[in-house]
Amino acid sequence: MKKIILIPDSFKGTMSSTEICDIMSSSIKNHHPDVEIVKIPVADGGEGTVDAFLSSVGGEKVFVEVNDPYFNKINAYYGMLSEEKTAIIEMATAAGLPLVGDNMHAEKTTTFGVGEIINDAINKGVTKLIIALGGSATNEGGCGAAAALGVKFYNNKKESFVPVGETLIEIENIDLSEINPKLSSMEIIVMCDIDNPLCGENGASAIFGPQKGADKNMVKQLDAGLNHLASIIKRDIGADILNIKGSGAAGGMGGGMIAFLNAKLEMGIETLLNTVNFDKKLDDADLVFSGEGKIDNQSLRGKVVIGVARRTKAKNVPLIAVVGDIGDNIQKAYDEGVTSIISINRVCIPFSEAKLRAKSDLSLTIDNIIRLLNIH
Repeated sequence: MKKIILIPDSFKGTMSSTEICDIMSSSIKNHHPDVEIVKIPVADGGEGTVDAFLSSVGGEKVFVEVNDPYFNKINAYYGMLSEEKTAIIEMATAAGLPLVGDNMHAEKTTTFGVGEIINDAINKGVTKLIIALGGSATNEGGCGAAAALGVKFYNNKKESFVPVGETLIEIENIDLSEINPKLSSMEIIVMCDIDNPLCGENGASAIFGPQKGADKNMVKQLDAGLNHLASIIKRDIGADILNIKGSGAAGGMGGGMIAFLNAKLEMGIETLLNTVNFDKKLDDADLVFSGEGKIDNQSLRGKVVIGVARRTKAKNVPLIAVVGDIGDNIQKAYDEGVTSIISINRVCIPFSEAKLRAKSDLSLTIDNIIRLLNIH
């Protein structure tokens, strides 16, 4: 073997994707010290997405003072890729759940700081934005971010205001005439790995609202607010976001980015693979290792392992998925291009125990795989 690509997702609660790459690489090098190893750590759109892109492509972190979910000043960051004028933005750095701690009120939080980050990137000359949705504390359809970018929201008194979850219902008109004009010529990709619609029993408020502090009554209020927002957007902007798959991501931020910024929603793994020119890296690769904490039916919808497998299948490169746990009914993974699926849980113990030895188990599992491949 001359070249091996490592492109794992994190194992939630045990190892980051960067740690997994390093452990895999070390075990492989014990057997093949001269092999070229390409490390592409993956993040799912939440914490670590900027670091994953910068590690894979190169670039720098840019720090900027913005408003947090409760309009308090904080230092947030985004990534500026070195090879092209592209900014990678994690919305969670300005609007994430960890920023609110135990003070969770989905009806009062804002994405305004995310818009401020976008403005900073635009002012630094970027021509492409990649916005990672994940881990938000908000439920206001991205209105805060839009307001920071110049979108005007008016109530029935013709007063301009910045809507939050509990005041979406007060929106009477939306005016895009003062939005940052540079946005119209930019490519804007939104990383989104869920397909929830904006409203209803599978919508943003019902599914994710309780995680952000909303009780049953508040969930109904928030859902009504997003429904109202969608109707005003349809009338004033001409975008119908109510039932678009992924529009419910990050408290409706997915739908808001489509409506206000004309953004394109894309599975996170596809965005990463395109950005790092993965298909070109595959041209002379002998083997690919991918993996995630658990491969199951959810994985088959096109998350990390399957997203990578579809690319490797097209190039006829074998892919070994090394995972923490294997669910039932995952045979379709092989049809998608996965060559083999192997769990690192070597002694069949519960997760609470397995996570304590995950790093050594991963190392030994990779060692075992390479020993088997050396037989030929």
